[in-house]
Amino acid sequence: MACLLSTLILLGASSLAAERSPTREPGSGLEPITPIPAPPDQDPRRLLLGEQLFSDRRLSHDETRSCFTCHDTRTNGASANANRHDLTPDGQELALTTPSVFNAALDFRQDWEGDFRTLEEEAEGAATNPAIMGSTIAELVAKLKADPKLVALFQDAYGREPDRENIFGAIAAYERSLLTPGSRFDRWLAGDASAITPLELSGYQTFKSLGCISCHQGVNVGGNLFERHGIFHPLGTPEPPLLRVPSLRNVAAMAPYFHDGSAPTLPQAVKAMGFAQLDRVLTEEQVGGIVAFLNTLTGTYHGREIMPAAGAHPPPSP
Repeated sequence: MACLLSTLILLGASSLAAERSPTREPGSGLEPITPIPAPPDQDPRRLLLGEQLFSDRRLSHDETRSCFTCHDTRTNGASANANRHDLTPDGQELALTTPSVFNAALDFRQDWEGDFRTLEEEAEGAATNPAIMGSTIAELVAKLKADPKLVALFQDAYGREPDRENIFGAIAAYERSLLTPGSRFDRWLAGDASAITPLELSGYQTFKSLGCISCHQGVNVGGNLFERHGIFHPLGTPEPPLLRVPSLRNVAAMAPYFHDGSAPTLPQAVKAMGFAQLDRVLTEEQVGGIVAFLNTLTGTYHGREIMPAAGAHPPPSP
């Protein structure tokens, strides 16, 4: 009850503040969303090693999958599987959809339930989870130490052979580079008034006035707090009840939506959120405006705009 009360107070305060203050001029620096920064400077040797390990199928016990298998950086950073429910090694669907690895470094916790505080912990958790890669630290280290070329890369980057710390440290270094700056909304925040249309700007104002901004704000437009779903009405499967609020960065490329993938399109997701979390039946105009705004949050990686998964792709060879 205390959590629900605090949520309602926060939603009400956010809505009231948004109604009293119109959207400010672009570039004012006073908006509740901030632009994605450039990727941090890192040791290029560790960065390249991490990129290679990210696509190395030896991280899995049966050597059939890598990090890339569930986090396709050629599309949206999540599964290449169109329904985003990845499979266990024995072919069963995972209960929760796969979050994108893009901008994960900006989240305060990792995974839907926030089980991991760091990217290093998350990478190790995936490698040793029987439902994902099913390996062990001892098995993984032994495999990588048996590759003289890879050992040489570790020696160059870390001054020692592969071990638990530097394997996952290198992967995390690569993941910290997977930021997607340059969205149209970020350009608007930086002062380019022509970067978004009047409809998109109106949708942003609606997004704030309804209270969506109370959970989806900051640099990642979310990803910085936990919240219960289905506050007023059910929202997908009831378990787990408490989730890390997902980032809305690149959300137009992330269908289907929610922890269980139960909303196939972005308009359906916006309608469902309004009803379940705000107890509001949103009008078509409100939904259209919010969706228009959300479409401005698509950033770029390696000079190309983030795109939806187009189907299954085989992971690259290590």
